[in-house]
Amino acid sequence: MRIRRILATVFATAALAGLGLTGAATATATAGSVTPASVTPGECLDGGGTIDRSTAPLPTCRGGVHNGQTVD
Repeated sequence: MRIRRILATVFATAALAGLGLTGAATATATAGSVTPASVTPGECLDGGGTIDRSTAPLPTCRGGVHNGQTVD
């Protein structure tokens, strides 16, 4: 009976530790892919992009390092 309780505790601890590691890996992957919300016109042009003013509400940098970011 005592061994069952010990094994149940070990399995429960391992399961909770696994959930914690999964959450940490997801948070790290998400944080690693965060990009700045916008760039300046100079940053867009210096990065090899062009400013596309046809997008609403703000222009967008097309091409180069800052592709797809809004231009402030």
